[in-house]
Amino acid sequence: MTLAAERVANTPDMVDRFVSLFRDTPVRGLIANLDTTVDRIDIAGRSYPVTMNDAGHPGNCYICSPVTAYIDYAVDETRNFAAHPALRSAVRALIRAAAPLVRASGLDAQVQVNNWLFSTNPVPTLTRDAAARMRDTLTRDHPTRALVLRSLNDRADAVSIAALRGEGFRMLPARQIYLFGADRDDSRVTPNMRQDRQLLARTPLQLVPNDAFSHADYARSARLYDLLYIDKYTPLNPRYTARYVQAMHQSGLMQLRGLRDPATGELAAVTGLFANGRTLTQPIVGYDTARPLNEGLYRMVMAMAQDHALAYGLFFNMSAGAADFKRRRMALPVIEYSAVYVDHLPRKQRLATRAMETLLTRIGVPLLQRFEL
Repeated sequence: MTLAAERVANTPDMVDRFVSLFRDTPVRGLIANLDTTVDRIDIAGRSYPVTMNDAGHPGNCYICSPVTAYIDYAVDETRNFAAHPALRSAVRALIRAAAPLVRASGLDAQVQVNNWLFSTNPVPTLTRDAAARMRDTLTRDHPTRALVLRSLNDRADAVSIAALRGEGFRMLPARQIYLFGADRDDSRVTPNMRQDRQLLARTPLQLVPNDAFSHADYARSARLYDLLYIDKYTPLNPRYTARYVQAMHQSGLMQLRGLRDPATGELAAVTGLFANGRTLTQPIVGYDTARPLNEGLYRMVMAMAQDHALAYGLFFNMSAGAADFKRRRMALPVIEYSAVYVDHLPRKQRLATRAMETLLTRIGVPLLQRFEL
């Protein structure tokens, strides 16, 4: 099987193009709320982008900070329990009670493999040998840091999860995500999908293809993303700058699609698509939240991504959030995990990480599944 035909390819050229962006520009010039160091590593014949962090960056974006992810972000996510105020209060209390445990794990001092600095980073398939080499190489080179891989799930990564567990990695449940795949019969079109495409067909907004984005569109794209993911949801999401959108697009790493208001010439909605092998993710979604809801801006940009996946036979990881919306468009829920290796670290950190695994598995996962988050 060629690299291009693999579920997740991580071609050396692709990894080099990504890592070079961060050699030429400080990280905060690309992602405004992130502190990390970006590099490349080759293990068992496979290339990966890798990030390195030490402890001591309070408020760092959750894509490099389990403390932010499991405490601050988790508290923000309790907005999903707004209809159940007693449960919301109980979950918030539980998160805050668990905060010392999360901090004791020391997982913020980490080396993270395959970190494309997205919320979702699908992982190339790992054999037991590759998992062992990864563990041995990185614990030797980073003896004081935890080893982390995010974005694993039982549907796409069963082989990799088994290999990692076999080499001593622990699986920390992270969130529930939604998968729309070329490996199942997605030829059926649900009523919601049909309505989305009808919106696209009759919208007075102009469709903007990948090769028609201007310099002004990059700044507008970053602003539209902020309106949704930073202003509406939480400032803990990665804050991608206009420079980042431009760099990812012009390097060929990300394809852009948009909807332009012909009256103003401005983008009203945008999406950024990242295809790696046969897997598609959608790191950028944004729209003008002040415009009327009945325009269906979010519905249309999500339809663009689904149509791209169907056209190219791609496995589409739709990430987390908008659960009911995605279920109605044939996406299947699955729990996502972060694999962590801490056996080389002090006993306190090992025990805290083991306790986190138990707590998240026994309490966190049932909550995610019960409330279809």
